[in-house]
Amino acid sequence: LQMMQEKVTAEGKKEKELFDKFMCYCTTGSGDLTASISAAETKISQDTSSLETAEASKKQLDEELAAHKSDREEAKKALAEATALREKEAAV
Repeated sequence: LQMMQEKVTAEGKKEKELFDKFMCYCTTGSGDLTASISAAETKISQDTSSLETAEASKKQLDEELAAHKSDREEAKKALAEATALREKEAAV
């Protein structure tokens, strides 16, 4: 009977330790999760801002590219006209 009492007491101590660990996790886990959520929300806003900046930069670069292509075509036409004029002057 005394052995059963010791066994029950030991099981009770073990269960109390497990319960204390669980309660510690519950109290600290909530704080950890709250901090993690807060950090993630901050990162989301930073990433959104970074994405908007990148999109604006891409749009500006696309506009510059179109302008440069247009300038290049105009330069090719001017070069062709100048070449034709030189050939005409050389032929005269």
